[in-house]
Amino acid sequence: MTTVYLVRHAVTSHTGHKLTGWMEGVHLTEEGRAQAETTADQLAGVSFKAIYSSPIDRTIETARIIANRHGLEVKIDRDIGEVQYGKWTNRSLKTLARTKLWATIQRWPSAVRFPEGETLREVQTRAVDGIERLRAEHPRDTICCVSHADTIKLIVAHYLGVHIDLFQRIFIGPASISVLNISDYGPQLLSLNALPTPRPAKAPVKA
Repeated sequence: MTTVYLVRHAVTSHTGHKLTGWMEGVHLTEEGRAQAETTADQLAGVSFKAIYSSPIDRTIETARIIANRHGLEVKIDRDIGEVQYGKWTNRSLKTLARTKLWATIQRWPSAVRFPEGETLREVQTRAVDGIERLRAEHPRDTICCVSHADTIKLIVAHYLGVHIDLFQRIFIGPASISVLNISDYGPQLLSLNALPTPRPAKAPVKA
């Protein structure tokens, strides 16, 4: 059995505002780094055999913060990368929400190809193929894969047997943790969208 921790990258200046896609040079904000540190704290006790990351700045930065707790190097894996949004890359969500294609994405996502980009069916196929390849490489290990909201939602939907047209019902927040056990007997979702919870501040020591 392989246990796969799926971690979404922490926040950037684009999160919730723009479709960043595969853009370079978009880094974690100060808030994002703090989120990633909190997630790393929560994963510090997990015995990871390997930590994988999408080849994009924001995921690599998040993965490195987690990897530092385990003395591991981050391995890059394109299969768990972001959706290729094509011409929609770096456009504001507010603007895109007014397009006809956006409405179709919400109602019938399996029918949509992003302009000069991927279909969500293609993303799901490559991401699940990537997870299955990693499962074959780590048949009895626990691994961490740092990826993106839509990619993680599509992976989870596959292993839950949820049709891609319903994948928007799954929510994956920044720096969240979802956990899958995958064995020859089938997959189990152990945790979904567990959000980082900062440690409570220590009370001052009285003299």
